[in-house]
Amino acid sequence: MTMLKLGSHPMEDAGIVQAARTGDESAFNTIVQRYRRELHVHCYRMLGSLDDAEDAVQETFLRAWRRRETFEGRSTFRAWLYRIATNACLDALERTASRMLPSQLGPASGPDVYLPPTDQPWLQPYPDRLLEVSAPNESEPDVLAVTKETIELAFLAAIQLLPPKQRAALILCDVLDWSAKEAASLLDSSVAAVNSALQRARVTLKDNNPQRQHASKMPRAASDEERAVLQRFIEAFERSDASAVAELLREDARAVMPPYPMWHDSRATIYSALSQSFDPSLPNYVGQFRMVPTRANMQPAIAAYLRAPGDSQFRAFGIDVLRIEDGKVVEIAAFMDPKLFPAFGLPLTL
Repeated sequence: MTMLKLGSHPMEDAGIVQAARTGDESAFNTIVQRYRRELHVHCYRMLGSLDDAEDAVQETFLRAWRRRETFEGRSTFRAWLYRIATNACLDALERTASRMLPSQLGPASGPDVYLPPTDQPWLQPYPDRLLEVSAPNESEPDVLAVTKETIELAFLAAIQLLPPKQRAALILCDVLDWSAKEAASLLDSSVAAVNSALQRARVTLKDNNPQRQHASKMPRAASDEERAVLQRFIEAFERSDASAVAELLREDARAVMPPYPMWHDSRATIYSALSQSFDPSLPNYVGQFRMVPTRANMQPAIAAYLRAPGDSQFRAFGIDVLRIEDGKVVEIAAFMDPKLFPAFGLPLTL
């Protein structure tokens, strides 16, 4: 998919831009709200967090309003906002550690290993319902299209390994299609430095996200096979049938469960762990599940609700994001954070 360059001249109403620049709050809100969703996706890529991305967008608009008179029209207003948003994210990254997945922090755990939740900053999923809002339409043809390969969890996890300036250079040039000269201007750097950062970033990305080269070939919409696997996965979980879940897993499937720092790297280990969670006679029994299909990061996902022993309600438990290949589940990222549910338009109880 061809992406529009931010340094070009999209159809921005010069009168509204000038009114915003001179302090017309209504005009300012009109133009910045047009780009809110794509800026939110940009900040999410930079920060790996739905919550932090919203804070960064708010900070971007605040800075833009305070500095509105400094916009001189040498770029588009949109490009100017991206500059401010990127710098807001770089400032945020100076205060917090990069968000990771458990599999990036240490070796896989056995099925009997239990490690308590930690306050490590964890990568968060991104609801597809928000991506649909940011997609281009006839009235906003210059809104940046989001491609699957640049929003999947594997890509997001890989770029979190990059130093902030390398991450920014990669996103600006390889995702947003800026030139090295434009990126250098935004980052207050030289073209040579940006190209060097890009080269190092691409090597790191290739080493840590080998499936990226195939991701763009995958359709955005779920295939019939993918939907069938997802439905069988849901039904097996709701029956507490660990064997049926295991049948859907590839032999080398992996599962991560932030905020729990342990993770599993095989079908056998995942099966053993699930068997303990599903069996009411064992101390690790968690309760009964109800699952609602959804989408996150352009991947199939499930909102899991749990009725714990002694409880009468199914309560929000976590968002499971799946990667399915050739009819098998190869990755499960179970984000056990009920606070994510409102962003997916889902209730906290069933």
